[in-house]
Amino acid sequence: MTTSRSSGGRRLHPTVRYVAGRVAQAVVVLWAVYTVTFGILYLLPSDPVSLQLAAANVQVDELSPAELAAAKAQYGLDRPLSTQYFDHLGGLLHGDFGRSISLHRPVGELLAERLPSTLALGATAIALALLLGGGLAYLAAYVRPGRLKLALNRLPAVGVSLPPFFVGLLLVQVFAFELGWFPPTGTEGFSSLVLPAVTMALPTAAMLAQVLTRSLDDQLAEPYVTTAAARGLSRQYVQARHALRNAVLPALTLLGLLLGATVTEAVVAETVFSRQGVGQMAQQAVLAQDVPLVQAIVVVAATAFVLINLVIDLVYPLFDPRITHTPRVS
Repeated sequence: MTTSRSSGGRRLHPTVRYVAGRVAQAVVVLWAVYTVTFGILYLLPSDPVSLQLAAANVQVDELSPAELAAAKAQYGLDRPLSTQYFDHLGGLLHGDFGRSISLHRPVGELLAERLPSTLALGATAIALALLLGGGLAYLAAYVRPGRLKLALNRLPAVGVSLPPFFVGLLLVQVFAFELGWFPPTGTEGFSSLVLPAVTMALPTAAMLAQVLTRSLDDQLAEPYVTTAAARGLSRQYVQARHALRNAVLPALTLLGLLLGATVTEAVVAETVFSRQGVGQMAQQAVLAQDVPLVQAIVVVAATAFVLINLVIDLVYPLFDPRITHTPRVS
């Protein structure tokens, strides 16, 4: 049975049920991420009051009891933990991320300053990863068996094995210091995006190419491809029109995880290339033990990860409509 009933007895279309289920899962995941992050930052065997006051350059040992009580009240640390939890959660729902203790500014204001740079870097890296990974996989599946195909099939393993920080330093040495084509650091202009975007894109492109190449090879060995060739259709047409569509689902699943990982890779890229973005700010917030800022960055990164995977989930039915008609297991 491919339909279900709402509480009023009205049948829901399978597509509506599928979309509603994925959106509900995304909301639950975001709530869980916030709760776990809050628990880790406030319930670990350490003193969150000392951590946050230290971020504000206030040494707890040097304060009198009255001064300590006043400092706690100033940062809202004198309230019960459950009250802080629900206050922070309510603030997040209204776009209020609190106030950075180390930078003495609203967290939302800091994110608004740094987020555009990180989004531009992430979008460029994702576009490069899709272009490089998809193009390499398509070419590797298209060429006839031989040395070239073998080399193309082995190439992604090289990209996966290279750590991003090493790739970044290598790119800076060659393309910035030796050739002078791109600036080694900075946030100004499109040219400053190239090297960090390539650093972030290479591992993602390599893993995407590995999965898509294998999936394309499997589809090209299916009987329907032989039938299409017997009807006179060209190899290029069959691969682009039929095999690629069927092969893209496994790669799409992996792509959601890889694009989410791209968000976290921004920390490495922005640190290596000294870019003024959220990733670099996250590193500084962790070193300064700025709990409100760290918590806000984790929630924003988790939101980006969940939204990317939600979009991937909603794209699935376009390639395989059977997904929305899968009956529920009761």
